[in-house]
Amino acid sequence: MKNQLIGKLFGGPIDVIGDVHGEIEPLRELLEKLGYDAKGRHPEGRRLVFVGDLGDRGPDSPAVFELVRGMVESGRAQCVLGNHELNLLRGANKQGNQWFMNSSHPEQQPGGEFEHSAVASEAIKPEWLKFLASLPLALEREDLRVVHAAWVPGEIAVLRAERGPIVEVYRKFELASDGQFAMEGLRAAAAREEVEWGARITDRSVKVPLLPAMGELDERYQMGNPVRVATSGVERLARAPFWSAGKWRMCDRVPWWDEYDEAVPVVIGHYWRQMKRVEGSDHALSKAEGFRWWGRRSGRG
Repeated sequence: MKNQLIGKLFGGPIDVIGDVHGEIEPLRELLEKLGYDAKGRHPEGRRLVFVGDLGDRGPDSPAVFELVRGMVESGRAQCVLGNHELNLLRGANKQGNQWFMNSSHPEQQPGGEFEHSAVASEAIKPEWLKFLASLPLALEREDLRVVHAAWVPGEIAVLRAERGPIVEVYRKFELASDGQFAMEGLRAAAAREEVEWGARITDRSVKVPLLPAMGELDERYQMGNPVRVATSGVERLARAPFWSAGKWRMCDRVPWWDEYDEAVPVVIGHYWRQMKRVEGSDHALSKAEGFRWWGRRSGRG
């Protein structure tokens, strides 16, 4: 079976577009500004590469999916899988993805956080899932690499050796981790901490200490699955709990690029934080033939 987890990036000049998140009108405006027509054709032969997170949160994820799907299937664009696409493939309910998962969810109803978001028709969902399942986790060529969240050489090497659908590969590593955690008693220890602290974990006014079992479980769950690393980044036990997305977190995302020491530059999306300028980085990217990067530089997905 052909390995599609790490694919071959287009040769020649490309335009790389960051996390769109359902913002169809800004995407159309950007494509027009870059010189592309509605079908993704460019008079100079340039081609598009999307870094994932096409949908969720924005006003019209269905329109973005259809536009990008048409371009990819015609061979005029490429796209890597982001964590938001992975959630849809896994059937995971997350904030902002009920436009696809369950249009009757309160967040999609009048007064809900995403009431403005267009919903997917039931008829098209199987086609979109088939499209998402065909996307690679990363793309590469001699002078450039593209991944949604993190290019960690060791994890990429593991993915190169894998065969089969992405969701099956994901579940393989998830099951292996679950078995190890159960054998060690780590999951039970984390459950005891969660019971002990209960609702206080979701109360920002309460000072919660670093809960070691929960933190270790989160770190090892993330880092034990190279699919998760590629789509949502590197995480390690935090020095102290921090508040994020409605709860106290014990494990933090870390700037993996500070440890990346290979010569080939990597283009990512996912992170909203402005990255520090690294001496020589502009020169390295300039050597990637015809490369241009567009989008948020770039959002935490």
